Amino acid sequence: MRIDVLGAVRAWDDDGRPIGLGGPRHREVLARLVAAEGRMVTADTLVDDLWPEPPARALGALRTFVAALRRAIEPDRPPRTPPRVLVTEGTGYALRLPRQAVDVHRFEDALATARRSPEGVTALGEALSPWRGPAYADLPDAAWAQRERTRLEELRLQAVELRAGILLDDGQGCDLVAELGAHVAEHPWREPAWGLLARALYRAGRQADALTTLRRARTMLVEQLGLDPGTALRRLETDILNRSTSLEAAPRVWPGADVRLGPRTTVDLARTLALGGSDALVLSRRNRLAAIEAAERTGDVALTARVICAYDVPAIWSRADDPEQSRAVVSAAERTLTALGPGGPADLRARLLATVAVESRSADTRGVAARNARRAAHQAEALARDLGDPALLAFALNGVFLQSFARPGLARERDEIGAELVSLATHHALPTFAILGRLVRMQSASARGDLTGGAAHATAAEELAAVHESPLVSVLTRWFRARVTAARSTETGGPTAAAAAAAYRAADDALRTGGMPGLRHGLLPLALLGLRLLHDRPAPTDPQYDWGPHLPWAAPLVLLARNRPEEARTALAAAPEPPPGHLQEALWCLTARAAVRLGDRETAARAATALRAARDEEAGAASGLLTLGPVERYRAEAEACAATAPAAGAV
Repeated sequence: MRIDVLGAVRAWDDDGRPIGLGGPRHREVLARLVAAEGRMVTADTLVDDLWPEPPARALGALRTFVAALRRAIEPDRPPRTPPRVLVTEGTGYALRLPRQAVDVHRFEDALATARRSPEGVTALGEALSPWRGPAYADLPDAAWAQRERTRLEELRLQAVELRAGILLDDGQGCDLVAELGAHVAEHPWREPAWGLLARALYRAGRQADALTTLRRARTMLVEQLGLDPGTALRRLETDILNRSTSLEAAPRVWPGADVRLGPRTTVDLARTLALGGSDALVLSRRNRLAAIEAAERTGDVALTARVICAYDVPAIWSRADDPEQSRAVVSAAERTLTALGPGGPADLRARLLATVAVESRSADTRGVAARNARRAAHQAEALARDLGDPALLAFALNGVFLQSFARPGLARERDEIGAELVSLATHHALPTFAILGRLVRMQSASARGDLTGGAAHATAAEELAAVHESPLVSVLTRWFRARVTAARSTETGGPTAAAAAAAYRAADDALRTGGMPGLRHGLLPLALLGLRLLHDRPAPTDPQYDWGPHLPWAAPLVLLARNRPEEARTALAAAPEPPPGHLQEALWCLTARAAVRLGDRETAARAATALRAARDEEAGAASGLLTLGPVERYRAEAEACAATAPAAGAV
């Protein structure tokens, strides 16, 4: 069968005949399960989503809707045989269909593919074509559908612009003018759309119209929003005025490599794109690796070193967004260092070493690789100080910061790094590293429970970001303010826990399109778990939560909340030691709490020892994004558990 939700909710059987789904409630149950993307949705959640004020027999009505849907979807299923599509799972229901059978899943998959590679542009165009209006259009009042509709509409707009950008990059454009003109007319506040329309007009030989379009954009932004056009639009206007070769339809081929631009040009572009976040950040990472691979193919070691080193983009998070790509960059940097030898140019060696440190994120690297990364960070710092190069030293300090999570309790050391970054960047006009320094200090203040100091650094970072077009900064500071709300929800007269949870969810929505999966994956459930621990409540048990890389440490508490202690004990025994990174104190505290609840004295002792150096910090707050409360609370109870004599007969 096939299900469409990009418009009204509809279903079709394998022969292409429409399936009668029943009334609005039946369609809403099916649509809600589509939105869950194959995950189980509890019956209680479905009831809450279907009825703002559930009637007395809501659960029975839900079962009736499910039974009717099953008859419609699988009319030939023999009696007393289990359903294969709309299945019962645990305390709820799930939809078991291939992603290709659902239009919204095809669309999301095509968008993800096109973000990774331009070759996916054809599939993206095909996935855009089935949109028949707003998603879940016949469910206008459902709160969950309104949220999904808003999310999917933003993705649709991004997809339209991504597809147009790829086609323009490939030398096309004439046939995009009408499409982009309609897109701009409907969404006049999207600056990238104006730039794409101007490029398409120029590509069609309409230079005057392209310039008029950009001037219309400027007038609208200034008069209606009080904003000046961004750098990209201003640069595009200059390029069109000057008939820049960068706007030529024919792609330029760099000798010896199947890329349109030379590696120097490509990596410079990648560096600029990285500061924009979202699709631009994803494209940036892809272009950077392509440039490195192209440079290596020339056999020119110095060129390769310069291309690798040119991407000195500040990094704030201890887990990579694309670990495989980061490993490829580290390998290339290490090969180039070996080829340069110890007598190679000191500045190139320092930048390559800093690249190894920055790309070897502490939460992704173990053993020899972790030791090599820490050594590279300090070698880069020493070389940069000897050379007296402020920009190089700022990049090297970024590597030192990312390698400063070897053990819990190092917030003060990181604050010193942040303070030096702020001072260095301010005195030598390095705005992106000034922003980094402020964010580092925000995180460090957060870890030490200094919410006032953290807020001051957050505001300073936002002010710099507004001037220097760094939109991702406000995403991180919004999380910090949600973390503050969570901490203050425990105070008399403070915000409610519900308000703190809403703040976390709003921050997560802002992060959704940030292009930073290494940060976002599993972050919201962990934040909500921390909020519950602050209020001495059990872990959240919603099966839809994707805990991401934090699952091994959250699972024991989730299982305990589900009253499954033996499974929790098994999960605790299987949990590895928390990796170094922004969240290591949080994960150790989860381990400590589970060990105490289960009476696991050995694990409790290990957790208490690991947390001893962080006893003056707040758990999880080194991230600047969430908090579980004081580390000492978890350390003390773990130490008390470890000191407890075993019960009689215990082994």
